[in-house]
Amino acid sequence: MNLPVSRSALPVARRVVVKIGSSSLTGPDGRLDVDALRSLVDVLAARRAAGTQVVLVTSGAVSAGVGPLGLSTRPRDLATLQAAASVGQGLLVARYTEAFAHHGLGVGQVLLTAEDTVRRVRYKNAERALSRLLTLGVVPVVNENDAVTTDGFKFGDNDRLAALVSHLVRADALVLLTDVDGLHDAPPSHPGARRIPYVGDLAEVADVPVTARGSALGTGGMVTKLESVRIATASGIPVVLTAARNAAGALGGDDVGTFFAATGRRASARRLWIAHAAGVRGQLHVDDGAARAVLGGRASLLPAGITRVEGEFDAGDPVDLVAPDGTVVARGLVAFDSQELPALLGRHTADLREELGEGYDREVVHRDDLVLEPRAARPRRTSS
Repeated sequence: MNLPVSRSALPVARRVVVKIGSSSLTGPDGRLDVDALRSLVDVLAARRAAGTQVVLVTSGAVSAGVGPLGLSTRPRDLATLQAAASVGQGLLVARYTEAFAHHGLGVGQVLLTAEDTVRRVRYKNAERALSRLLTLGVVPVVNENDAVTTDGFKFGDNDRLAALVSHLVRADALVLLTDVDGLHDAPPSHPGARRIPYVGDLAEVADVPVTARGSALGTGGMVTKLESVRIATASGIPVVLTAARNAAGALGGDDVGTFFAATGRRASARRLWIAHAAGVRGQLHVDDGAARAVLGGRASLLPAGITRVEGEFDAGDPVDLVAPDGTVVARGLVAFDSQELPALLGRHTADLREELGEGYDREVVHRDDLVLEPRAARPRRTSS
């Protein structure tokens, strides 16, 4: 199958995921901009009427809760963030429900946490729910469940969530809507900054300076958007990054924003979740032999190859595998609690079975639960 490498893939896409950021949905006072929301829904409804299935990943819950709670700015402490998300999410979905109803379309709210995507049963449930909503003709409206997530186990930004959802629903394209018209060769506020219309591989823009800072009402910046692009394109999904005002043009294949061509084949959902959705809970430091075996792609990690354990985690949590030089070589789902592992380190499975019994001779991270660290080029950050 040929990878989508041009904008011509957009007008004929069978299924698209569209993500819109907080800054595009809220006014300077922190309140939800209902007119902006309705404009977006008009575009998506038109595309839906043309036969394309649409999944909307939306930010804006926290921002929508700022005004009703009487806050002057986006809160910084976790408890107030969660409260704002709780208040704002209801308002946000109510407005989407009302706007889509004008076009005869129903809305299904789907709130996800990062943990929903690393536990096999839970991500299968998410996959099934989204698939069924689409077959029923409903528009899924997806957001991170900010009211219950914590800083230690979050997607971090809905850009990454959008890329993972794109893979989950087997989308043909991902459109990221923000407040700037694509990637530029310099910060867009700089005189002479030029839009980059096409990127065939992220390595081409590795030296483009981008900022990690988002708007006052959002959490993301261009760095998080390019990370989302990396996840999606490496999974065979092309991405358009553009301003929210260009939503219709982006979906129609017009020369707006930046088009990022697909560069890789679709991976299994499980491996994608391990690689990108998981909030790492700890580290397993391994010796040279274990690192080489893991990088070979065919070996599980055994207790004998582990030299040190860092962090607190439970069996089934994601951990990084770290080589002696400090390089993260892989990520995987660990089969033991962190409290169990110190007594097993450096020991052969036969000895563990003889001393501790069956079950202690199993792999610490099975090869089916291992994903090698990507070598894709990453964008260079600036401080502004």
